[in-house]
Amino acid sequence: MKINANASGTRTIEITEEQLQIIRKYSLFERIANSLGVVDENALEKLRFTVRALIGSQEQDSKALLMLCLALYDDNMKPLGLNNLIACYNEWIKNQPAEETNDTADNE
Repeated sequence: MKINANASGTRTIEITEEQLQIIRKYSLFERIANSLGVVDENALEKLRFTVRALIGSQEQDSKALLMLCLALYDDNMKPLGLNNLIACYNEWIKNQPAEETNDTADNE
């Protein structure tokens, strides 16, 4: 699927199912917005730092996280693109079977 990276829709970023699964696995969008609910450049940088830290701390293959970096570090990724990625993720989550979105309850 593609997300718009700018307001005119002339630039897009390709997002894969695997990237959305990684966002869910690591809960990367929890508390991403500031206290006013705004996703800005700082939120994008925070997300990039978080993903880099996850890659650095992993002893196993971090291919999936590296795939997410392709989207996050795309030259076109700006706060608007991140807002659209969050919207895409939220829509994707709604379409997931209930048992898949409740992973943490199964682990307790």
